[in-house]
Amino acid sequence: MASLTGKKLKFITLIYWLLLIYIVSALVWWFISLENQNREMRDLRLKTISSQQNIMTEEKFTENINSIDEQYQRNYTKYIAEGVTFLILILIGASFVYRSVRRQFRLQQQQQNFMMAVTHELKTPISVTRLNLETLQKYNLDAVKQKKLIQMTLEETSRLNSLTNNILVSSQLEGGGYSIAKEDLDFSSLVKDCIQDARRRYADNMFLEEMDPEVEIAGDSLLLQMMINNLIENAVKYSPKEKPVTCMLKQDTKTVRLHIIDEGNGVADEEKKKIFEKFYRIGNEATRKTQGTGLGLYLCRKIAADHNADIVVTNNLPSGSNFTITFYT
Repeated sequence: MASLTGKKLKFITLIYWLLLIYIVSALVWWFISLENQNREMRDLRLKTISSQQNIMTEEKFTENINSIDEQYQRNYTKYIAEGVTFLILILIGASFVYRSVRRQFRLQQQQQNFMMAVTHELKTPISVTRLNLETLQKYNLDAVKQKKLIQMTLEETSRLNSLTNNILVSSQLEGGGYSIAKEDLDFSSLVKDCIQDARRRYADNMFLEEMDPEVEIAGDSLLLQMMINNLIENAVKYSPKEKPVTCMLKQDTKTVRLHIIDEGNGVADEEKKKIFEKFYRIGNEATRKTQGTGLGLYLCRKIAADHNADIVVTNNLPSGSNFTITFYT
């Protein structure tokens, strides 16, 4: 699918450049034609005046010659000005069309990747949940194995719930169908609850926390919880299990800063801004091994913006990423 879209984009790009070259060539030919016509008119008028030189005074003859030259120069300047104006307008329009078409193809590719990711993300938890339930139904397992299967099933349903929430909330926020509640919140408690939930969901991972107590902000608790969960899930996804995920919450006189830090491979500098775009994911969707739909970080940026906050990603030393959300109080 990606190869087909790439070939289509190359074909359309080729047609675009051919049309642009044709239009510019036509403009140049128009200028040359008008200039040739202007020169021929000047030469014809000069020839006519020359044939009447004997019946004119020298002063009148010189005046007519100067008038013809001035008329020729005015026409030449007019053609140059019109040609340059048309050329600038053509190039501006061509640049706008070029960017719009490429943006549309890029969005189409991202939407296709999103559909592939969603299909995979929906299919996996459903298949695992069904398999676990069928195993429990068919076999008389001991209590330990039953507990393990039930835990796995709960984890998969939690993934499914998180995915559907991301899709629904993203659609509602974009369509204006979600009314953001701004209420005073104990942000420290909210972050701690998210960390405890992460410890239950990712029992094999280690989570560290360093938080100022009783940090309060105004916001929507559901959206903020979703933002924190997405950032923690992203950190878990892209870092080794033996490496900790660190959550830091700091407050000063004007800002509240939340840091979600992992010790994975980090994010390349050229990808740091792109990862917050809708549907954008690093790598090829067909060969990517990590889970996700490309909505999580986009939602984080949207939720942060709706709470008068900025979100950025920087390098964590010696390795990994540091996602920082800054709330302005």
